[in-house]
Formats: sequence, C-alpha cells, structure tokens
Amino acid sequence: METSAAASRHISTHIDRSAQDVYDFASAPSRLPEWAHGLGKSVEEVDGEWVAESPMGRVVVAFAPRNDFGVLDHDVTLPSGQTVHNPVRVIADGGGCEVVFTLRRLAGTSEEDFRRDADAVTEDLARLKQVMERG
Repeated sequence: METSAAASRHISTHIDRSAQDVYDFASAPSRLPEWAHGLGKSVEEVDGEWVAESPMGRVVVAFAPRNDFGVLDHDVTLPSGQTVHNPVRVIADGGGCEVVFTLRRLAGTSEEDFRRDADAVTEDLARLKQVMERG
C-alpha cells in the first residue's frame, strides 16, 4: 500500500435501500450518532454549527449542501483547528445503493493509525447499512 501523505483508500458498502433514502438519512447531521460513532456518540447544533464530542475531543462537522448527486462530503474541524475533508458518495445501484467513503491519509499519519481510521470508517458504514436495512 502506498505510504505517502497523499494515499487514499476507498471504503464502501452496499445497502439494500434506495440511494435517496440513504442520502436523506445520512445527510442529516442530527442522525450522525446513530451510525457514525467515529465522530462521536452525540452531536448538537451550536450557533449554526454541528458540534460532536468525539474520541479526538470536540469537533465541528459541516456537510456539503443538499444536492441531487448523492454527495455527502463533509469537513471535520479537529480540536487543533485542522480541517479534514471527507469525500463520501451515495451511488444508486438498482433498488439499493453503494456508499463510498474516501479516506485520505494525512501527512504524518502512521500506517497503524491509517489502518485504525479505515477500521473505524468500515464500522461506521456497517452500522449505517444495519440501521438502513432494518428500518
């Protein structure tokens, strides 16, 4: 696997629900605690921003504006002030969809930490699949 700061990893899951249903659910910041535990188990709107208490500390999450293309990109501003851009797509696939998260490896991130981040994203997508397919 590539080890440069620019390395990316595409992590995906297929969900047996329509792309629109998944997009509508996942694009609501208030629903993050139901599936994105990597961002924290609670989120609240504070002065027009979505703030989560994450394992990294207090983070601010900002989603791309609602759109018809399934773009769920979001920026996470870390306690250090660094902002991490997270590309995410919900892609129609018959009656279901595929959700693809592009994990980018930040400069200075060890192979072990990058793998741990990938595992967290994989768990979050599995949780999203579970939530969406049971309801």
